[in-house]
Amino acid sequence: MVGTEQVGGDAAPTPPLAAEARPDLPLPAGTAALPDDRLERPAAREYFEALLIAIIFATFARTYVFQAFKIPSGSMERNLLVGDHILVNKFVYGPQACAPERWLLPEREVRRGDVVVFRWPRDPSRDFIKRAVGLPGDTVRLIDKQLYVNDKRVEDGAYVSHIDSVIYPRSSVIGGNPSRDNFGPVTVPPASYFCLGDNRDNSQDSRFWGMVPRKYLKGRALLVYWSFQSDSPEVIEGTGLGAKLRQLGQVAFNFLGRTRWDRTFRLVR
Repeated sequence: MVGTEQVGGDAAPTPPLAAEARPDLPLPAGTAALPDDRLERPAAREYFEALLIAIIFATFARTYVFQAFKIPSGSMERNLLVGDHILVNKFVYGPQACAPERWLLPEREVRRGDVVVFRWPRDPSRDFIKRAVGLPGDTVRLIDKQLYVNDKRVEDGAYVSHIDSVIYPRSSVIGGNPSRDNFGPVTVPPASYFCLGDNRDNSQDSRFWGMVPRKYLKGRALLVYWSFQSDSPEVIEGTGLGAKLRQLGQVAFNFLGRTRWDRTFRLVR
């Protein structure tokens, strides 16, 4: 049968195509040569297509999979230092509609102790990073700097630091912050989280501006991929093209000497 591939049987062998076997021979009369797309497509177009695909992939990955962040303050010391550059897992808390999505991009709920990146409730254009210590329904309080969740003492000495030995009582109204060391109790509402900085004496967190809505979560801190130590605030902060160029130059000049190599690829605990 014409146009149908035979499987098995005694079909007659197909004569070889002379033009394909011998490209140096002329084509039979009335036969037109098929165009070669590789010859007709310019190199610039191929580079543009490859670049476009890379941009689409990078945009997808940054939006839904991973995103890089830089630590600008000391509110998470000793765990995260100023100048740490971290990768954030963005899909771990995201909703998946079907089983294949859950298998490919495994999700889970926030757990106590997760280090999370979120939009600041008071200014959603700014990103904060803190540790989630209270889940929906939990009762959270601090007594003389010690954290209690659901009336149970939290053993957090492995990652929490206190740089100020002074304990401000709840009744303090002069020279201190009554919410810093003695706070609560408060109950975390649904779809919200109570978050604290690991550097408890130097952190603006849920003690001062309230809960973090779940819709503001951006992801879970995964690892430190690069850490750069700077003695000058200019390297960490700066606005305008000139400041950015100076920042880039200082980082390039001091890259080897001020990179904290021992923190490279350190998991965030």
